[in-house]
Amino acid sequence: MTKDLPTALNLPMADPLPPETQKYFDICNDKLGMVPNVLKAYAFDVAKLNAFTAMYNELMLADSGLSKLEREMIAVVVSSINKCYYCLTAHGAAVRELSGDPQLGEMLVMNWRVADLPHRHRAMLAFAEKMTKTSAEIAEYDREALRDAGFGERDIWDIANVAGFFNMTNRVASATDMRPNDAYHAQFR
Repeated sequence: MTKDLPTALNLPMADPLPPETQKYFDICNDKLGMVPNVLKAYAFDVAKLNAFTAMYNELMLADSGLSKLEREMIAVVVSSINKCYYCLTAHGAAVRELSGDPQLGEMLVMNWRVADLPHRHRAMLAFAEKMTKTSAEIAEYDREALRDAGFGERDIWDIANVAGFFNMTNRVASATDMRPNDAYHAQFR
């Protein structure tokens, strides 16, 4: 893989990018100082890129009973279990930014159980972990544990969907040797 390719696959970005895609990439550059490699990776097929970004934006940025930090915490814990280099790097940086705590980001990457977390977060991350490792074993008592921790029905839906999304993206990133942007490594430390 060459350094300038976002994955081990040689799938060039659409050229030229449609105006709305180029505008989205320009917004990323303005807000993040880069276009995340995951977006570049999907840009060989604008329809797939649009589907990916629509799902990501809905799960991670839209209104939810889960905070953005909670959703990023789920992303990191799922990615830790799956050993997804791309997502651990990118979403670990997001946890560091949103929490203002570089140690929390590292703890979630390595072993979320060592973090001093409230019961709510422990229940949420335990559910995400079980869903990642043994989803067929999820039972009503697992959902009840989330309710007992203060999560509503919609929140449980959102936890399951965020965990499910990152289980999918982790596998795609690993299978294609997707590489995080270098900038993520030093952010918010």
